[in-house]
Amino acid sequence: MTSFQSTLGEESGIAEELAENQRSISIAEFFEKNKHMLGFDSGARGLVTAVKEAVDNALDAAEEAGILPDIYVEIREDGDYYRLIVEDNGPGLTKESLPKVFGKLLYGSRFHRREQSRGQQGIGISAAVLYSQLTSGKPAKITSRTQGSSEAQYFELIVDTDENEPEISVDETTSWDRPHGTRIELEMEANMRARGQLHDYIKHTAVVNPHARLELREPNAHFKFERATDQLPEETEEIRPHPHGVELGTVMKMLTATDSHSVSGFLQEEFTRVGTKTAASIIDAFRDRHYGREMTWRPPTAAESADVAAAVEDATANKGPEATAAFADAVADAVADRDRIAHHELRAVVADAAEAAEADHGTTFGDTVRENALEAAWNEIAGPGEPEADADGDAEADADDESRLVADLYDLADDATSTRKDDEVVHAFAVRLAGKFADEEDHRHRLTRDRLRSHVDRAAELTEEYDEVAFGETARENVTDAVWDVMVTVPDDPPLVRELADSRDAASDLVDAMRTTDIIAPPTRCLSPISADLIEAGLKKEFDADFYAAASRDAEVSGGDPFVVEAGIAYGGDLEAEGSVDVLRFANRVPLVYQRGACATTDVVKTIGWRNYGLDQPGGSGLPNGAAVVMIHVASTNVPFTSESKDAIANVPEIEDEIELAIREAARDLKSYLNKRRSMQKRRKKQNVLGKILPEMAEKVAQVIDRPEPDIDDAVARIMNNVLVERHVEENGDGSAVRVVVENNSGTNESLEVTDIVSAEPSSLSDGATVVEMDGEWFVKWEPDVSSGDEAVLEYEVAADASFDLDVKGVESEKLTVTEQ
Repeated sequence: MTSFQSTLGEESGIAEELAENQRSISIAEFFEKNKHMLGFDSGARGLVTAVKEAVDNALDAAEEAGILPDIYVEIREDGDYYRLIVEDNGPGLTKESLPKVFGKLLYGSRFHRREQSRGQQGIGISAAVLYSQLTSGKPAKITSRTQGSSEAQYFELIVDTDENEPEISVDETTSWDRPHGTRIELEMEANMRARGQLHDYIKHTAVVNPHARLELREPNAHFKFERATDQLPEETEEIRPHPHGVELGTVMKMLTATDSHSVSGFLQEEFTRVGTKTAASIIDAFRDRHYGREMTWRPPTAAESADVAAAVEDATANKGPEATAAFADAVADAVADRDRIAHHELRAVVADAAEAAEADHGTTFGDTVRENALEAAWNEIAGPGEPEADADGDAEADADDESRLVADLYDLADDATSTRKDDEVVHAFAVRLAGKFADEEDHRHRLTRDRLRSHVDRAAELTEEYDEVAFGETARENVTDAVWDVMVTVPDDPPLVRELADSRDAASDLVDAMRTTDIIAPPTRCLSPISADLIEAGLKKEFDADFYAAASRDAEVSGGDPFVVEAGIAYGGDLEAEGSVDVLRFANRVPLVYQRGACATTDVVKTIGWRNYGLDQPGGSGLPNGAAVVMIHVASTNVPFTSESKDAIANVPEIEDEIELAIREAARDLKSYLNKRRSMQKRRKKQNVLGKILPEMAEKVAQVIDRPEPDIDDAVARIMNNVLVERHVEENGDGSAVRVVVENNSGTNESLEVTDIVSAEPSSLSDGATVVEMDGEWFVKWEPDVSSGDEAVLEYEVAADASFDLDVKGVESEKLTVTEQ
């Protein structure tokens, strides 16, 4: 049956008609029909996304200008629509740039810069303008005033989706009470069904931006988040890409665009963390891949060195007997002094010997003579003579014809393979591998590692086939490594940059060399991580918990872009104990409130075995249960989001590994806290039991022996190995002598902070004590270090009618006994 496609050509003009219907599509027109890709897939989410984009822009602008952000967000109901107003105190926008920032998609200043910022694509705020005009038909109203300007600039505009350009309907100056900043007003079709996500976004933004003041006013709520610090995040600096993780296409593009001519110059100019030594290491690794290494062979023995000298003499003509002999002996002696020698190293030996002979005998040893001598000497070291396998693959050879190559390779293979392999098997393998070297058209024995491995594999296959002995993967890899390790990098100059740019294979070898070279991590000056201290402070500010921990990892690289992962955990207190823990996700200080299930962060949290850290995890996988908040922040010059809406982080292995390590680092502190808490609970239970039993025992004993009931506080302290703090007051005339005794019954040294609050002014304080008077009370403070099994004493005097209140810090309450007499 004839296909439809096969009949198209029978009707004239079909191709021309199809071509006439084809046209380019502007990015604005594309997103006009695919607004869900930007996070505007519903009225509820669209409102949250618009707030997010406007606030992110405001924070970035203020921080870049060195201004502490002050951001006001208001949402008003306006009939069937909602009106969003976002004001900031940033540096404002110029009249020329403002329309494009708000009315042109993919317009921005951050896309090409390798430094951390919230906005990356130049889509966000202009997409909010586009969504607004699509749903309400009304333009965005924007007011902006730059610092030092007497008036503000006011625009009303929409996005011309056909041209992806701003279409301005109002352009005028106006007055505004802010000295500088930007205000945007959007009217859109929306609803408040995502009120929870909106509140979470603002609250979580305050957590990771403690330097910002945020205010949200919406129809049913009003929130203010004051700044917790006046310290702006560290200013970031743009950096060049890091060699690790840069893709081949990117490198080829960079090779075409660079002004450098040499590979070394290109590496140092275009990449970060590449200096002269690192560039040399990369170039050596490139030589290994591009040119291959040269095999080094053991030279003839001292007894055989005469053969080298004789071969060089025979190859040297018309230079006189004395000069020729001196030249030949110099080559033979230099070769004999080496443990191993490669072809290019032998070339240098011949050149040195020729120059010495010329100086001593006045005879010129030109290029032709040197090449002949080089070939003759190399034939003696690694030339023909290998025993050849017969037609059925047997590698039998007369012992007298044994070549040095076979003996050399036999020793390498014998050391690299299992002792269970028979010597004859290893010898047969070495004969076959030597044959592969002899078959090389390049008599210098220059091989890439892949080609060397193919020779090893072929020799091993023949050995398995004809000697019926297994020569497995491990043995093959070990032999390859052993031979590769004695091969040496060639000194040939690498291609020029323009030659690399025209050769995909050569550029690929350069990329592989960069990835395998040990290069220090990229600088973090392009990043502004929150820091473990501020993460903990942010969690304490917004979550009332019993325990907090945070971790900030060192910078790593993904796709040539540096990134830092940070994690924080809050536990207990007023946190909700029922259900799964709350996972807070952040990217470049921006909360991610949607697509939690599609995010690499959530995937990593689910794979961690939380039972090991003290949290319940039904089934051993998935989100753990308990009164906890787990926070993860990824800071990068280019966060790999799963889509343009920037709601979830992609599953990049390098980033996932760092997320896991950061969470585990914080979780280890949680584990220690929970273990200690359980231990203290057991201790408290035991102490409560003793507190009930001992008084009854003391009472019974006192009745039996007819004596006063003893004080059991000391006994409880000693039984429980507690730190006992006792105050003794003795009246002496008009005053009282006070002794505070610290007795350490625990097994560790303790450092305490003891404060006795006294209603009268104390005097005659013992050494180490200080007194501070506040509101008619005197605080006698003492900080003793008490060794295990030892005690310390504080003494002072005070008026007889004074009252006291003892406060002790530095020891858990479960390990402390305080008595006042």
